Amino acid sequence: MFVKICGLSTPESVRVAVDAGADAVGFVLTASPRAVSPSQVSALLAGVPAGVTAIGVFRHEPVADALAIARTAGLEWIQLHGDLTPADVTTVHDAGMKLIRAVTMAATADAFANWGEDILLIDAAVPGSGETWDYASMVDVTALQGRQWLLAGGLNPGNVSDAAAAAGAWGVDVSSGVEASRGVKDLDKIAAFVTAAKG
Repeated sequence: MFVKICGLSTPESVRVAVDAGADAVGFVLTASPRAVSPSQVSALLAGVPAGVTAIGVFRHEPVADALAIARTAGLEWIQLHGDLTPADVTTVHDAGMKLIRAVTMAATADAFANWGEDILLIDAAVPGSGETWDYASMVDVTALQGRQWLLAGGLNPGNVSDAAAAAGAWGVDVSSGVEASRGVKDLDKIAAFVTAAKG
C-alpha cells in the first residue's frame, strides 16, 4: 500500500512520516491552513531521503505558475486540484515533472479516465473537509482497474485499512485525519496511520 502524508509543515512531522514508512510527503503550496512557502519546502526537503517522494500540492493555480513554484521549492512532483485537461498533463510532463491529478468522487466518468498522469487521486466531494464517503463506490469503476490511484478524504488511522480494501485502492492519502487541530499535525496519528495502512 502506497501511503502519502500531506500538509506537512515542520521538520518533526516530516521525520515521523518518513520514519513510519510513508512513501510520499506532501507540501501545500496554495491558499490553505496548511500552506507553506517554497523556501520552507526547500528546508523541509533536507529531511526527505531518497526513495520518499516529495510533492507540491496546488489548487486552481495556472499550471505554469504551479510548475514555477514547484521548481523554486526544489520539487519534481506536483499534485493539481481543479479544472484540468489532458493538455495540462502533457504540459507537466514536457516540463520534466511528474503529476498526481486530483479529482473528486463526484466527478464525471471521463475525469476518471487515464490522461497519462503518473498517479490519480480521488478525494471526497468536498476536498479537505475530512468527511468520509462511500469508498466502496470506486471498486466498480472500470477506468481504475490496474491503475496507480490514491484514495483520499475522511481517512484516519481507524478506518484507512477497511476503506482502502473496500475501494480497491492502490494507495492512500491523508491530511486532516492525522491532525490535532486544523493545520497542526499529530505526530502519533501520523505514525499510526502509516502502520494501519501498511498493515
